[in-house]
Amino acid sequence: MPTPHDLVAIGLGPFNLGLACLTDPIDDLDGVFLESKPEFDWHPGMLLDGTTLQTPFLADLVTLADPTSPFSFLNYLKESGRLYSFYIRESFFPLRAEYVDYCRWAAGRLATIRFGHHVTAVEYDEAEEVYVVHADRTDTGERVTFRARSLVLGTGTPPYVPDCCRDLPGDAVHAADYLGRRSALRAKRSVTVVGSGQSAAEIYHDLLQDIDHHGYELNWVTRSPRFFPLEYTKLTLEMTSPEYADYFHALPAATRDRLSATQKGLYKGINTDLINEIFDLLYRKSLHGPCPTRLMTNTALRDAHYDAGSYTLGLRQEEEGRDFTLTTEGLILATGYRYEVPGFLAPVRDRLRWDESGRLAVRRDYSVDTAGRGVYVQNAELHTHGFTAPDLGMAAYRNSCIIRGLLGREHYPIERSIAFQEFGAPAAVSREVVSA
Repeated sequence: MPTPHDLVAIGLGPFNLGLACLTDPIDDLDGVFLESKPEFDWHPGMLLDGTTLQTPFLADLVTLADPTSPFSFLNYLKESGRLYSFYIRESFFPLRAEYVDYCRWAAGRLATIRFGHHVTAVEYDEAEEVYVVHADRTDTGERVTFRARSLVLGTGTPPYVPDCCRDLPGDAVHAADYLGRRSALRAKRSVTVVGSGQSAAEIYHDLLQDIDHHGYELNWVTRSPRFFPLEYTKLTLEMTSPEYADYFHALPAATRDRLSATQKGLYKGINTDLINEIFDLLYRKSLHGPCPTRLMTNTALRDAHYDAGSYTLGLRQEEEGRDFTLTTEGLILATGYRYEVPGFLAPVRDRLRWDESGRLAVRRDYSVDTAGRGVYVQNAELHTHGFTAPDLGMAAYRNSCIIRGLLGREHYPIERSIAFQEFGAPAAVSREVVSA
């Protein structure tokens, strides 16, 4: 029987791809990375022309862990002959399509990645003390098995669809699939976008640009009280730090859940420039008369029905407590993504830690198995580590921590204190009482 791998990583988004890049030069760490898709892909339905990341280029796959890595974004630019153009452009924020191309470039340099491998089940071999990962090759149907001492789960967050829209007839589309359905949406007489974050704003802006040419009515409905900008001030950015992750993780679960509900503007807000561009575009479109568009805030989607080619949306203006309906032919759900525990983990469920709400109980070191240092997660810890979980800028830090756990030593230096501010009460300081 072949020697087990040190790790099998399942899923290949930017987080596990970064782990693959950072483990590649480590001779005493043997890993394999499994991905069901035939090549690297990342939010293909939202690769709109001109859209950029909301994080700077330094938050690439490797740089914040190893600035000398050959897998850096700057090295990609150099090898692509575009480094000077990027320098002259004077923007820290890469184009989203450019970032995907960078990730494909990095993946093409790695021998540890197995595309076209759909994982079906994970078991545990008690005798050998290894995890057994079963997968089907999507090109041949062949069943293959991998054995490893540790797992890293990077299966991502699937699109979230509100309960009232699940199993809804018709051709409603989630934002994740927008580009592939854009032509069909433009042919409709009315289109409604539901959602409040960056994806909703990008789609609304994209459709608003062509509203005159195609002649549709365009609506944007959001439950949020306003169109919140992404908070990007420097002291707020300090919250994407090891210290804040320490602080957040140590809080009671109920407190963490309450905080998470109030922090969406820290990672789900809209880029300020885009908000301003939307307003300016609305201003230009209204020059010769009202533009056939409506923006409705404080408006929650309560129910939805489909009949004869159109949707009837049951809406409520939350502050007024008033119910009303909106009819639309096209419906785009920019309702975000939520983590789901992969079904292939069912055979090892008893080896994983769970909280009272049935969620993975993620330790501070990102492990979730009962023994520790056996199963790690990527972007499944929003409820335990806070909004740093989906942040690309914290990916290299998390991967450095995971690599430390896998090796039993710190290969990449891990920052522990980067913030000027303090997030919790200061440690007790003993003071000598001096009598008068």
